[in-house]
Amino acid sequence: MIGRRIKEQRQKVKWTQKELAKKVNVSPQVISNWEREYTTPDSTHIALLSKAMQVSSDYLLGHTDDPSFKTGATDDSNINIAFYDGLKGFEDLDPEQQQVIMDTVEDMVARFKKRKQERQNKKNT
Repeated sequence: MIGRRIKEQRQKVKWTQKELAKKVNVSPQVISNWEREYTTPDSTHIALLSKAMQVSSDYLLGHTDDPSFKTGATDDSNINIAFYDGLKGFEDLDPEQQQVIMDTVEDMVARFKKRKQERQNKKNT
């Protein structure tokens, strides 16, 4: 999926593989390998591809069909990539299994944020 999306977005912005390769500091052959899914970009290159082509990292990874690129101080998609890229074997799981893991982690983060906010509220009263 990622290879097809890289190729589609590259063609959408009317870049050659060589032009995209320059923007993400790799050779055109690496772009070709990614697009044909012979190899997969690491988290750093996914972030660079996302920024260069103005699409979300989650879109490139197939986690969403919304290519919207969000700018800001932190790009949650890039943070997510770095996190999941560090999970050994994550990429070998089925998309449904990956989604269960992502949902679980997001739920845990929401719970911790809520607890933190509750503690802050108690301190302020």
